[in-house]
Amino acid sequence: MKAYCDTSFLVSLYTPDANSQAAAAEARRSTITLFISPLGELEFTNALQLRVFRRELTKAEASAAYALIQEDLAAGVYSTQPVSAVVFASAKRVSMKHTAALGSRSLDVLHVAAALVMGADVMLSFDENQRKLAEAAGLRTAPAIR
Repeated sequence: MKAYCDTSFLVSLYTPDANSQAAAAEARRSTITLFISPLGELEFTNALQLRVFRRELTKAEASAAYALIQEDLAAGVYSTQPVSAVVFASAKRVSMKHTAALGSRSLDVLHVAAALVMGADVMLSFDENQRKLAEAAGLRTAPAIR
């Protein structure tokens, strides 16, 4: 199985929150290839800094989470591909087909398009709007949300 990791999944995987256990269980599956895009890396970095701003994490905790994902990227835990013109073209098609009905945000559209271009079967996300768009575009979503 090939799975694209969206930002909500990555934040839960690398920092403690209500979805951390589900994220860790999903990431441990041995039959899964994990994809991440540079967009996901940027959003992850910004999400950590927002959590510091909101006093949900200390600077040290955010730095530790950032260091962990950098180690995993360097170790090849994730397969990465650039956000290319092909992704943007796919994003336009996804937007034209689904945004009027779902009210999708541009970044969600880009994540779904990146997942499609990378050949993902599933979108790993805890974001309900992201999941609706991914499913409308033909991707399965995981982990199960309670």
